[in-house]
Amino acid sequence: MSKSVIILLLCFLTVSSFAQNLTISGYVTDQINGERLLNANVYEQKILRGTITNNFGFYSLTLPKGNYSIACSFVGYETSLLEINLLKDTIINFKLAAKADLEEVTVVGQKVDSKLTSTQMSRVDIQMDKVQSLPAFLGEADVIKTIQLLPGVQSGTEGTSGLYVRGGGPDQNLILLDDVPVYNADHLFGFFSVFNPDAIKSVSFYKGGFPARFGGRLSSVLDIRMKDGNEKELHGNFSVGLISSKINLEGPLVKDKTTFNFSARRTYADLLAQPLIKSSSKGNDAGGYFFHDLNLKITHKFNERNRIYLSAYNGRDKAYYRSDSKNTFKDENNTDVTMQTKDKFSLGWGNITTALRWNYIFSNKLFANTTLTYSRYLFDVMENTTEKNITTGQKGDEFGLNYKSGIEDFGLKMDFDYFPAPNHRVKFGGSIVDHTFKPGILAFKESGSDASSKIDTAFGNPNIRAQELYAYIEDNIDLSARFSVNFGLHASGFFVDNTFYQSLQPRVSARFMASDRLSLKAAYSKMSQNIHLLSSSTINLPTDLWLPTTKKVKPQTSHQFALGGVYQVNRAIDFSVEGFYKSMTNLLEYKEGASFIGATTGWEDKVEMGKGWSYGAEFMLEKKIGKTTGWLGYTWSKAERQFDNLNWGQKFYARYDRRHDVSFVMTHRFSKRFDVGLTWVYGTGNAVTLPTQVVSSAEIPTLNPNQVYFTTNYEYFEQRNNYRMPSYQRMDVGFNFHKQKKHGIRTWNLSLYNAYSRQNPFFLYFESTSETEYKQTGKSRKLTQLSLFPIIPSISYSYKF
Repeated sequence: MSKSVIILLLCFLTVSSFAQNLTISGYVTDQINGERLLNANVYEQKILRGTITNNFGFYSLTLPKGNYSIACSFVGYETSLLEINLLKDTIINFKLAAKADLEEVTVVGQKVDSKLTSTQMSRVDIQMDKVQSLPAFLGEADVIKTIQLLPGVQSGTEGTSGLYVRGGGPDQNLILLDDVPVYNADHLFGFFSVFNPDAIKSVSFYKGGFPARFGGRLSSVLDIRMKDGNEKELHGNFSVGLISSKINLEGPLVKDKTTFNFSARRTYADLLAQPLIKSSSKGNDAGGYFFHDLNLKITHKFNERNRIYLSAYNGRDKAYYRSDSKNTFKDENNTDVTMQTKDKFSLGWGNITTALRWNYIFSNKLFANTTLTYSRYLFDVMENTTEKNITTGQKGDEFGLNYKSGIEDFGLKMDFDYFPAPNHRVKFGGSIVDHTFKPGILAFKESGSDASSKIDTAFGNPNIRAQELYAYIEDNIDLSARFSVNFGLHASGFFVDNTFYQSLQPRVSARFMASDRLSLKAAYSKMSQNIHLLSSSTINLPTDLWLPTTKKVKPQTSHQFALGGVYQVNRAIDFSVEGFYKSMTNLLEYKEGASFIGATTGWEDKVEMGKGWSYGAEFMLEKKIGKTTGWLGYTWSKAERQFDNLNWGQKFYARYDRRHDVSFVMTHRFSKRFDVGLTWVYGTGNAVTLPTQVVSSAEIPTLNPNQVYFTTNYEYFEQRNNYRMPSYQRMDVGFNFHKQKKHGIRTWNLSLYNAYSRQNPFFLYFESTSETEYKQTGKSRKLTQLSLFPIIPSISYSYKF
């Protein structure tokens, strides 16, 4: 640890030796709409020295005086070449033209392949046009479902959008939308994610070798950036699918100065269901389910050095039911009495995120970004029943119940990019966040016709305030033409309930170019997580509770080691392999029989703390350019847990431990008018807990002459996750038909989910056998599989203008 710090300091002291160097800096943008291009390559072709743009499209490249040929490239764009005689510090803004025919894209110089040459490993950048080309479940393209197809990532159960990365849990993923954490990324009970593809510019996914600027989670980072908006003219698109419609508009508010990007999406299952519900209830009942997403981003450029961004997201799911019934009966006086009963029920959850960011360029070597953030997640359940005597007009009994839980954050962060020398790129910064945890409040109201008989109370866990802060520094150093390293340190602190937790988390990664086509990589990262998610495996609803580290519950920590390599088969195809080992401590699980329900006792008394391990190997063959693109991935892995007071203290497999996972993803463009997307996945079964035998109690006499004895059956569980579900496999196919119209492009999408209609396991349960089956097998129960989706066709229409 101390050696790493010394090396970093020595590197900074060498800056003065490069005083004769000059710097080229600027932005890389899309030539048509002015959108900043993230992770674009800017490099000198002769000496193959280069850099990449940061998260705001800014780059800085330092070179000695002289004549150079500077190239700027980005996947899907024409490479821009510039001959320059560098005599002084120079600002050059590259404007790249999108390539109409991806088959003809020319990559100049092997050095530009960032996957091959980057020190970073375990990172994947997702192209949004590829997401849109893949099969769409019920007409909805989904970023999260695309990430689930990557090696090292499991999806959980059928259709859901959860992420289980390298043996980690769903709470161990840091999901950022314009630098703001999103605490629940699910719509429709997990079948869709909250991210509208029309609003997204870039997606970067990290599953190991984490840069020092990221912290707070153990298993992965999903960094999503929203579109800034077109600087030149108004553009947009809209689409209509089976369950939802969406619209996207972008353009200048002030040309070349202020831009906006607005997206909206809403399902209409509730609107379609209303006529059916009303007809079956004679117009007295109403109910349904919907979700919506709203994305807005406004960008303003004051000058070349100053720019601000305001981005916001609002999304919500709601399931509801209302009924109004009347019942007529005779009272004790034989008089007709009509009672009216009104029932209301709703279940809802949603996120709000907001970010205000200010970019400032101090010099051609120092770029700064300051961000104010707000994030809120809220889950609520409401039930209300009222009665009224229609005959007399007297109010009857009333019952009401409301449960709420959630988390709310206010944050401030600063990030700096510093380019001190040709072979250094330094990032440093810090953040402070104020958390308010709402572990669950249950409000209960009850009253009768007698005003004196009234109950109005609330009980549960009080809100918890906590403050989290961190600082980081990382330096990417090219020690030679073949060898580069990234040293980093992330220091965090967490203050809650008069207790302060601190953590120093070293990060290091290295890359060695064994040849122009082969790079070898290694990485180590320590991570710490100060918030926990309590999940009930028995309830497939968003009832999960976000809770902080406390005096009793310590922060989660992990150590991850990774080794790998990348081989560039040709300019279009890469083959990569990575092996990893991860250990985790202070993981949380509910105690046997405990859940979020019944919040009268402290949540700390309902959990156990334990350890976890995961290790495995990942292989990926990827083709990035051409008419046919995609990848073939394979993962072999193990994930285990151990808790002193669960499973008799013995190790057990994690719920989403899978030994083998295979994914095949392909898109092929036959012409400008027609393209096809196909995905196929296979995975060995998840681990589940099932009873190994049923034990009957002793026969006890009864007073019923027709039932002489009664017995009670008890299920015996040998251990947790002792049984493997059947394997999972599924093929999805999507067809896209495009046509150029007068004012834009029309696209029809036809998709088949589970194309060969395989009955995949969603849930296993025991049911009693029939008398015939019992005589044949001698077994009173049989294991039954519940499957959700057969083949599901869907169609959608979109128009881009």
